[in-house]
Amino acid sequence: MQLPNDYIIAPDPEAPRLTRKVTGTDHTGALTEISVVEERPLTIFLNSQEVVTAMTIGDYPEYLAVGFLRNQGMLRDDDVITGVDYDDDLEVAVVRTASRTTYEEKVKKKTRTSGCAVGTVFGDMMEGLEGLTLPETPVKTSWLYALAHKINTTPSLYLQAGAIHGSVLCQGDRPLVYMEDVGRHNAVDKIAGWMFLNGVSAEDKILYTTGRLTSEMVIKTALMGIPVLASRSGFTAWGVEIARQVGLTCIGRMRGKRFVCLSGEERLDWDADPDSVPDESKGSGRKGSA
Repeated sequence: MQLPNDYIIAPDPEAPRLTRKVTGTDHTGALTEISVVEERPLTIFLNSQEVVTAMTIGDYPEYLAVGFLRNQGMLRDDDVITGVDYDDDLEVAVVRTASRTTYEEKVKKKTRTSGCAVGTVFGDMMEGLEGLTLPETPVKTSWLYALAHKINTTPSLYLQAGAIHGSVLCQGDRPLVYMEDVGRHNAVDKIAGWMFLNGVSAEDKILYTTGRLTSEMVIKTALMGIPVLASRSGFTAWGVEIARQVGLTCIGRMRGKRFVCLSGEERLDWDADPDSVPDESKGSGRKGSA
């Protein structure tokens, strides 16, 4: 597949495993056939311990497994991964480390979150945020406009089938890795796993998400070390409060020439004239929540 806009990883809406054709009846009573997103379980193990079963579209299971464990604090910076094994028949991913990990207390405490497909956080949601300092990387507003246009015009499963969320790791005005899944938390975890396994730094990155800027999205972004989180969608009050506490730049309601920054506005470099940016017509582009 030829990647659009110089992505390293981009959605492949034509991948046969990710959607299926389903016949139904439209508003006129006529038969119609549409593509719907597949949903399948992935059971994640850390060494010999079963941790969770997540519902996912099934692409990049190794990145999802590593990213999930990383974002739940079960994999530390100094943990050495010796292998990630995926069995397609069993729908199981096993992440193996060189030394034992301490996951028992994390598994004992579970908190359900507001994520689609029911996100799950193990342990204290705020763990790791105390004393966290995010880099003061400047963000040009021209980058935000360029990223929004590129991402929202990229061929994706959302545009083909809907019922899915996307997260995009960006650098400057370039989108690098675009992941989709039935839950936005899964999409972020895939990016976290890709970054961890490839040794990619976070200090000069922007995370774009199509979903709401909730507390967990803010926490995950901050713990990944990414200083900027942006979305077409809106905010939750707790998400904004946490973003302000940790110094995360949080930008929402990005549509056409408009956006709102509710935290970390000191990083913004206002180098673009909004009047030079085309406004977005009603109903165009990608909606914030699928």
